[in-house]
Amino acid sequence: MEISEKLLCLFSTDVSEEEDRYVIEVPRQEVETGDIDPGEVYRVALISREDDASGDEGTTTTTPQSAPSEPQPPVDVGETRYVEIEDIGKQGDGIARVERGYVIIVPGADVGERVKIEVTEVKSNFAVGEIIEDTF
Repeated sequence: MEISEKLLCLFSTDVSEEEDRYVIEVPRQEVETGDIDPGEVYRVALISREDDASGDEGTTTTTPQSAPSEPQPPVDVGETRYVEIEDIGKQGDGIARVERGYVIIVPGADVGERVKIEVTEVKSNFAVGEIIEDTF
């Protein structure tokens, strides 16, 4: 499955019924630490759970699935991205920010550079990327 680069957050939640509508709750943490603003309109995609114990893909169960305690990093090791260097860290490395303000440290990059990187390390609160192409 291909996921859009416009993805702002990803979480698990229950669908609840309220009178004549169904409600999907967005975890408070996604609003407080992410790029989601209350009162704005967003597109929502629903993806079937891959861990469905019944083995029937696409069937809905009523067993609640707990949301992860923290948002998952928006990048994976080996992923390539174009990023813009916004700042320089204490060690002199370039700092780029992607979804939800997640930090990618890019050694050898300068403020204002837009570079293509390959993610080489991913931690819960930051990642490290290696420049594979200067874009300008």
